[in-house]
Amino acid sequence: MSIYLNNAATSWPKPDCVPAAISQFILGRGANLARGSSSGRDVDTLDLVTTARQKLARFFGGFRKADPRYVTFTGNVTESLNIVLKGYLRPGQHVATTSMEHNSVMRPLRRLESEGVRVTVLDCDPRGLLDPGDLASLFEKEQVDLFVLSHASNVCGTIQPLSDIASICLKAGIPCVLDSAQTAGVYPIDVENLGLSVCCFTGHKGMMGPQGIGGIVWEPEFASKVSPLIEGGTGSFSDDERQPEKLPDRFEAGTPNLPGIAGLSAAVDWLFETGVESISEHERSLGIRFFDGIKGTPGLVIYGLPADGERLPVFAVNFTGIDNGTAALDLYDRWEIETRPGLHCSPGGHKTLGSYPAGALRFSVGYFNTEQDIDKAIEAVRTIAKEHQNAAATR
Repeated sequence: MSIYLNNAATSWPKPDCVPAAISQFILGRGANLARGSSSGRDVDTLDLVTTARQKLARFFGGFRKADPRYVTFTGNVTESLNIVLKGYLRPGQHVATTSMEHNSVMRPLRRLESEGVRVTVLDCDPRGLLDPGDLASLFEKEQVDLFVLSHASNVCGTIQPLSDIASICLKAGIPCVLDSAQTAGVYPIDVENLGLSVCCFTGHKGMMGPQGIGGIVWEPEFASKVSPLIEGGTGSFSDDERQPEKLPDRFEAGTPNLPGIAGLSAAVDWLFETGVESISEHERSLGIRFFDGIKGTPGLVIYGLPADGERLPVFAVNFTGIDNGTAALDLYDRWEIETRPGLHCSPGGHKTLGSYPAGALRFSVGYFNTEQDIDKAIEAVRTIAKEHQNAAATR
């Protein structure tokens, strides 16, 4: 059986309750949301969705804590970010972000930039870390209308100092939008206590849900300033040809991914039961084991913070004498280890780390990995590095 070390792309395997919940919905419920005759199945679907919103609001420390109105379902974190950024920013406004962002942030911002929005990208250090002082300095010098931040790098696992950054935004009165794609489910996030305006999340990574479901946790006043990206049928206020103003209807036109919501709801139950702190500690322990096993290996470059830094167990490496794509194939062919090579949809991140344009080979640990998985990966990394060091020496 293969060793899966690509959890930054999507977590795998999922807890058993997740596919069970999806199957149960499709086979036993199956009714659409707010588009039926109030049969038992219709009521069950409404209850499922409302309960899932309440769980997510509680999970993220959402506004009014468990108020389901302030959780919007989307297809993924990319859609969430597009809704927020394109719905809030207007020509002439100024948005700031960091050099470590994923293209889910940068591509919408570049589109908005072409339409008259000013975009400032703050440089992170070679470990991928933003200095909060740089943000404070920008706010003192210039008018900024929005700040958007990836909580942790999908390339090298560096976690940004969110508490300090959110405090600076709050003090300056500037809305802070969080991309929690890599941290939700594996790192505690309290949206209301941090004073965030928005937390965008995806269900299929650390939250252990299926692909195709994500969402937004809103600060209510900020949500009122965001225009809907998509408008249409909501199953509510059907006498009005304009999109409803009320949440959650305002941002949820069309039929949602109800099987995905069922799976995510079950995953959140599993997260509550297992404990985010326990998940984080287990993954962190495996990450330290991996880092300690490969550090100092001749012919190997490791990017980002050391294992004991504020980081996730996501490691970007390169080998001397072999490109990362070939190394990824070698790892799978000889050891059945699944990784991800390339630029990871974050060219700015790789430029910051010094791994552009080649990119890097990424190992990302998950909750269901074992010490045996990690030890085999260490052995494989050392072997590949040694082989190509020897090959280079004989050229």
